[in-house]
Amino acid sequence: MIRMELYLKLEEKGMTQQKVSELTGIRQPSISDYCNNNFRRISRENLNNLCKIFNCDVSDIIKYIPNNK
Repeated sequence: MIRMELYLKLEEKGMTQQKVSELTGIRQPSISDYCNNNFRRISRENLNNLCKIFNCDVSDIIKYIPNNK
């Protein structure tokens, strides 16, 4: 399972979803979907913008969690 942990970066940096939206140009509802893992896809451009403002790698935002079947 792919899990986005963007909400952790927001908490770590003390930023709101609205502020991230303003800094990245990503729509606030999309930021909310990313924070709540209610997204189907994320563009390369959005990932790049998020990594740029948080000064992090993609692996700091997106995690792969294997299914335990």
